[in-house]
Amino acid sequence: MTVHGPARRPATVRVAIIGLIGAAVAVVLYIIGRAHAANYVGLFGATGLGVYRLKSALATAALGLAVVQVLLALWIYRKLPLAGRAPKPIRVTHRVIGFVAVAVTVPVAIHCFIAYGVVLTDPRIMIHSIAGCVLYGAFVAKVLLVQSKKLPGWALPVAGGLLALVIALLWYTSALWYYNGFSVPI
Repeated sequence: MTVHGPARRPATVRVAIIGLIGAAVAVVLYIIGRAHAANYVGLFGATGLGVYRLKSALATAALGLAVVQVLLALWIYRKLPLAGRAPKPIRVTHRVIGFVAVAVTVPVAIHCFIAYGVVLTDPRIMIHSIAGCVLYGAFVAKVLLVQSKKLPGWALPVAGGLLALVIALLWYTSALWYYNGFSVPI
């Protein structure tokens, strides 16, 4: 009997564990956000409408980068019609743009977290607050999935798709709300 090293967990168990880690990050952020006392400070010195304008611009940039991410992922997985095989630099571009997309959200998240915390008094704000917590849990899970070996083929596309959807939901409940005259179209 030859021992080839420690037994590996089945891929679906590894994905489930990573999903639970991401969920735990989201729950911890939610708990801290609920316990946090609001401190209505401005973002980068901006106040009032200036904060909304700046946060909306950053959220729109993150949404645009998320759209590019989805298109690059479709190209990498050969699901983009008429695009052919993605050249090797596209994978690096995909990672860099993903990092930039999340990095663009960090100042907004820090502002929202410090200024407001997690607020559950209004449906739009509640959805936005919870989605913000989920975003960073999903990001942690995606990074862990990328570092994992021998995953089911659906794992990375689902994690990436979840990230893109959460960014779109955050944009819808914030930037679109601002651009639409402080009203969310239904």
